[in-house]
Amino acid sequence: MAIPCPSIFGSEMVPIESGAMSPPPSPLILTQDELKKIAAYKAVEFVQSGMVLGLGTGSTAKHAVDRIADLLHQGKLKNIIGIPTSKKTHQQAVSLGIPLSDLDSHPIVDLAIDGADEVDSNLNLVKGRGGSLLREKMIESACKKFIVIVDESKLVPHVGACGAMPVEVVPFCWKFTQDKLQSLFDYAGCVAKLRSNNGGEDGEIFVTDNGNYIVDLFFKKDVGDLKIASDAILRLAGAVEHGMFLDMATTVIVAGELGITIKNK
Repeated sequence: MAIPCPSIFGSEMVPIESGAMSPPPSPLILTQDELKKIAAYKAVEFVQSGMVLGLGTGSTAKHAVDRIADLLHQGKLKNIIGIPTSKKTHQQAVSLGIPLSDLDSHPIVDLAIDGADEVDSNLNLVKGRGGSLLREKMIESACKKFIVIVDESKLVPHVGACGAMPVEVVPFCWKFTQDKLQSLFDYAGCVAKLRSNNGGEDGEIFVTDNGNYIVDLFFKKDVGDLKIASDAILRLAGAVEHGMFLDMATTVIVAGELGITIKNK
C-alpha cells in the first residue's frame, strides 16, 4: 500500500498562473535522514495514550522517540511509559522527559518502534549493527505489536545480503567462539570479525551495554533456512544472541522517494 509522504519538511505547492508556460516542477529529493524521519513519524501515529512502549535505538528510532516526546509535551499523548532498548535511548528519553520503566515492572509491551539494518520480503530483519541487539530482542519479543521503520535502502533479497549479521558473545575466549561461528557458515563463505570501536584491526574492542563483545558475520552467499541458522548459533556456548529477528515484525514502514509503503505480516 503506497501513500503520499507526510508533509513534515515545510514544502508546499506553488500555483502557476493560468496560461503561463512553465517547465514541470522538479521532484523533491529527500536525504536518507529525511526518509527515516518520515517513516518514524508515520509509526508514531500508531501510538495511543496509556501505552507501554518499547523505545528503539539508532538513527531512525531516534526520530520516533523525539516525536513521542513532542506529542507528550503537547498533551496529545498521555500516560505513556517507555522501555528503552539501550543506554543511549535511555539517556535520550530521560532528557526529553519520557516516563520510563522496564520489563520487570511491565512484562507485556503494547507497541515497540525500532529501525532495522536489513528487511527481507518476509519481514525478517537484521538488527544490531548499532550494538543493542540483545536488549532490543528482549523488549521487542515481549511486544503485542512491533513496528519497524526503515528507508528503502534497507530492503534486501535475503538476510545477510548487504553487511554484517551481528552476534553478541561473552568476552571469555571470544576468539574460540568467533572461530566456531565462522565454521558454522563455511558453506556461505562466512568471514567472522570481532567488532572494534573504529572498525580497524587495532581498534579498541566494542563493548555492549551488557558488557559483552560482538562478532560480525559477513556472508558471500545466502545462509539458507534462517531458523536452522538461528538454532545453530544459539547452541554455541559463548554465543549470547544474534541479530536475526525472525517472525517478529508485525508491520514494516518503508519511506522512499515516491512515498511510504506499509507492509503488514
